[in-house]
Amino acid sequence: MVEKRPSRKSRVVPILMMATGVLPALGIVHLLVAGVPVWPLLAYPVASLLTFYVYWDDKRRAVRGAWRTSEAVLHVCELLGGWPGALLAQQRLRHKNRKLSFQLVFWLIVLVHQVFWAFLASTLLLGEGGGRHGGP
Repeated sequence: MVEKRPSRKSRVVPILMMATGVLPALGIVHLLVAGVPVWPLLAYPVASLLTFYVYWDDKRRAVRGAWRTSEAVLHVCELLGGWPGALLAQQRLRHKNRKLSFQLVFWLIVLVHQVFWAFLASTLLLGEGGGRHGGP
């Protein structure tokens, strides 16, 4: 029996998840160590699960020819922290992964989150003396 190699696309998803998840993961760990309560940090996993469900439901409705979830609702879910779930849903469910205008907005939302975590990381590092040059 010939083994089927994983497609290039199936290898890209884990790489994208790891690459885009590094800054949020490091930021969350840093905030936990700093003593921030856990409940606000649960926003990403909870929002991701809800967003995955919304994508799944929209895909199911599309297949059935039923009333669809608006793209604006999908993007709001992503913006509220559900973009990891959206990325996973787009690849696993093959939903909303080809429409260029949708993808542009989605990746802009991911970029906004990356910039937020990069800004937070730089602020936290500078606040700990990692680069500040104080006077005498």
